Amino acid sequence: MPSEFDLIKRHFTHATPRTLLGVGDDAALIKPSRGQVLAVAVDMLVGGRHFFMDADPASVGHKALAVNLSDMAAMGAVPRWATLGIALPKADERWVAAMSRGFMKLARQHGVDLIGGDTTKGPLNLCVQIIGEVPARQTLRRDGAKPGDDIWVSGTLGDAALAVAAKNKRIKLKPAELKQAMQRLDRPAPRVALGLALRGVARSAIDVSDGLIADLGHICERSAVAAVVAIERLPMSVLMRRYCARPIAQAALLGGGDDYELCFTAAPAKRAAVERAASRARTPVTRIGRVIRAPEGACSAVIVDGDGLPVEVRQKGFDHFG
Repeated sequence: MPSEFDLIKRHFTHATPRTLLGVGDDAALIKPSRGQVLAVAVDMLVGGRHFFMDADPASVGHKALAVNLSDMAAMGAVPRWATLGIALPKADERWVAAMSRGFMKLARQHGVDLIGGDTTKGPLNLCVQIIGEVPARQTLRRDGAKPGDDIWVSGTLGDAALAVAAKNKRIKLKPAELKQAMQRLDRPAPRVALGLALRGVARSAIDVSDGLIADLGHICERSAVAAVVAIERLPMSVLMRRYCARPIAQAALLGGGDDYELCFTAAPAKRAAVERAASRARTPVTRIGRVIRAPEGACSAVIVDGDGLPVEVRQKGFDHFG
């Protein structure tokens, strides 16, 4: 059975061209580019909680990095460096090798150096810290939304949560449909290019990890505003449109989480600029609502139907302790 150090040497020691000192010492050494500030985020993926235990290990590696890249996208930051901490029930080299391949393939696609981490025995768990760079005055933040702003979202919503519902037997999908939904759950596509293109265009941004209502609500809270979203404008895949009339699918669409799309706000005068940014990033975007003044301090998002009447939302987002 390989040792901890064997696993690190074989699967997590790679060239780090953007790093002063990478894996092999007590700490890595990095140097930010001139005029840039560092954006730092961390996400933990726990087996059985954030991914199914029978998930393809390459997909687990992909997702572990992808969810962190999504945070960089939401800040308008260029991802540069990552660390990876892993707890393994046993030293299963085949699983580790496949997981590492998935992780490193995505890292190379985005120019990210793996510069360190930790390996230990324990319940299956991957924890990634990512560090990116962004000009200080071009960061995308949650606290910049203004009344009158348009609300936009990238891609489509709900498919990943639909996959979770299907795996947990709360809805039945056809085999081809389940495969399509599982792809969205296991291999999210971080919208890094869109985040960079939205610098100087968007006023606020967040990645949709816990569900649209919950994450847009964070923008509202930080910006001291409210939001109105038209449910009929929400972008859906062909698969989601087949099932969206069912309560479980509507819950997935609005509050299921795991989309890793970008939700952002921008002034109406920036609509053409948003469309150009989306075109450059080759990422579809949809205008779904507007920012309004918060009535009596109610900084939250409201979903309305075609008649402008509020839609009851039972599942407002993923909560680890909810």
